[in-house]
Amino acid sequence: MKDLSGYLIVGGVAAVVTAIMTPIVAIFARKFGFLATPDERRNHPEATPDIGGVAFFIALVAAISVAWQMDRFDPLFKNNSELVGVIIAGLIVFVLGLIDDIHEVSAPMKVTGIVVAAGALIWQGVTMIYFRAPFVDVFVLSNDWIPLFTVLWLLGMTQAINLIDGLDGLAAGIVAIASTAFFIYSRDMGLNGLLSEPNIGPLVAIITVGICVGFLPFNFNPAKIFMGDSGALLLGLLVAVSTSVVGGRANPETSVSGQTYFFLAPLLIPILVLGVPILDVIFAIVRRTRSGVGFATADTGHLHHQLIKLGHGPRRAVVIMWLWTALLSGCVLYPALYDGRKNLWPFLFVALALGGFTLFHDRLTRHKFTK
Repeated sequence: MKDLSGYLIVGGVAAVVTAIMTPIVAIFARKFGFLATPDERRNHPEATPDIGGVAFFIALVAAISVAWQMDRFDPLFKNNSELVGVIIAGLIVFVLGLIDDIHEVSAPMKVTGIVVAAGALIWQGVTMIYFRAPFVDVFVLSNDWIPLFTVLWLLGMTQAINLIDGLDGLAAGIVAIASTAFFIYSRDMGLNGLLSEPNIGPLVAIITVGICVGFLPFNFNPAKIFMGDSGALLLGLLVAVSTSVVGGRANPETSVSGQTYFFLAPLLIPILVLGVPILDVIFAIVRRTRSGVGFATADTGHLHHQLIKLGHGPRRAVVIMWLWTALLSGCVLYPALYDGRKNLWPFLFVALALGGFTLFHDRLTRHKFTK
């Protein structure tokens, strides 16, 4: 599985199938009335199809089927049912999200469905083996702890992607960037013998990239279709799978190089490349706890809403959050992949410039035109 072309072929299949199916799904949604109507949180002028996750699931099955037919991926399928578990769990969260897109599902029911999906992953062996406690040690997870970590990780990732799906192209773009970074990192770990093999992480990551790339042309502002909860929950599951089977299976004997960063990298990298949606989840929890409302209560306090309040239009707000995701990904990948002397000053300079643009662009523009 060291052949990069094999991964690119499978990722390309996911992108092409998504691109073909998305407009078909949009036509189907309009015919049967599966539409998101404009409200205070949606600024679209007309009702828009919101079951894009249908195309995602079809692309996932198609990409895994193609990989199954390729000899180079035999180790992932021979005497290994993990990818079957991904499809089963994906079907569960996809159906759960689709029902929510058509008829609203209560928060407890959503959590129950995600727990059931986590059970399917555990049943087929899609779990962590190790857990790195920062600055403490690497722990081998017992059978008693594996279900808890799997459920919590899946809940966290699905909610992170679902909450960030608030502007056209935002969630798909962030997941595409983060999964690209994670594919590069996980494949490099595999090539250097730092990952327990066979590992489905790189394959799931590149399929996730393909799905997002195929969907973005139809979802960027002005969106012709939304991914809906069916798509957001499925993307969250794919991100959870790829990060858990890599971060939770990095060989603890060979990955520790005497430096704290490399000890923590398998834990930090999946968290930091998804830093934007994870930060949004943390802020949402704090905000809704202080307000005394339920966590599932929708509001307009997310990071993308704050960017719009700062004067950025929807398109620019999305691009800004893409750029922050790309910057975080670069910051964590650079030390892990580059063997020479590390120089993080360029990243700091870019972060300061991007921070200044994020916070002060509107003020500077208004000042320029009022002079």
